[in-house]
Amino acid sequence: MSDSPTHDYTRADVCASAIADAFKDDGEIFASPMGMLPMLGVRLAKLTSNPDLAISDGESLFLAGVPPLFAKAGPHEVVEGWIPFRKVFDVIAYGKRHVMMGATQVDRDGNQNISAIGDFAQPTRQLLGSRGAPGNTANNRTSYWVPKHSARVFVDQVDVVTGVGPKRAAAAGPGASRFNDIHRVVSNLGVFDVNGPDHTLRLLSVHPGVTTDEVQAATGFDLGDLTDVPVTREPTAEELVIIREVLDPRSLRHREVPEPAEESTR
Repeated sequence: MSDSPTHDYTRADVCASAIADAFKDDGEIFASPMGMLPMLGVRLAKLTSNPDLAISDGESLFLAGVPPLFAKAGPHEVVEGWIPFRKVFDVIAYGKRHVMMGATQVDRDGNQNISAIGDFAQPTRQLLGSRGAPGNTANNRTSYWVPKHSARVFVDQVDVVTGVGPKRAAAAGPGASRFNDIHRVVSNLGVFDVNGPDHTLRLLSVHPGVTTDEVQAATGFDLGDLTDVPVTREPTAEELVIIREVLDPRSLRHREVPEPAEESTR
C-alpha cells in the first residue's frame, strides 16, 4: 500500500495523523489518550509508525489488538494485561506514559486549565477540576488536543493552572521539572510545541487550507515570526484506509472536527 500523500482527506483526518505523529517516536510506552480524536490518533500510530505502543480499552485492559473507536474487546481480542484504576497511579508515578489531555485553556507558557474559568475564589464557570493533570505533567510526557482553536482557549495566561508548563515547573524546583515534558499541542488549525523563546508555545505547522494569519487571529497572544511555518503533512493513503475502514468506519471523527464551512481540504 502506498505511503504517498493523497488529496482525498478531511481536516479530521489531518488531525488524526498529526496526533499519531506526536506518538510516533515514543517507543514502548503506555499511550493514554483522553477523547475521541486522541484515541483515533494513538490507535493510528499503533498500526503505522509505532507498533510498540501499549494501548488500553479505556477502562481496565491492555490490548494486543487495535479495535475501532469505542468498541469493547471482543471474544477473540488478545488481552496483554490488566490495569485497574489503582494501578493507573503506579503507571503515572513511574513515568512510562504519554498522556494526551484536552484543554479548556492553554497559555503562551504551555500551562493548561481544565478546572475553572474566572477568579479562583469565585469562578464564572466550574469545569472538571484539576483531576490528574498536575501529576501527569510532573511525571509523564504530556500533549494536549484542542478541537476548536480560538482566542478563548489559547490565552495569554490561564485562569487556573492544572497542567504545568516548563517555565512554571522549573520555578517550582526539580521535583516538578525533572520529568516535565510538554510535547505537543494539536488543534484543528495546527500543531505546536513549547520550544519557542523562553519555552513558550511555538507554531510548528498549520493544517492544509489554514493560513498562519488565521491561526494568529484565533490565538490570544503573539506567536512571533510565522513566515517560515510549514504545512502539516497530509495523511497517507495507508493511513486513510486504516482510519476509514478499521478505526472509524462510522466517521465519528467528523462530529468533533467538521469540515470548514467555506473551504475543504478534499
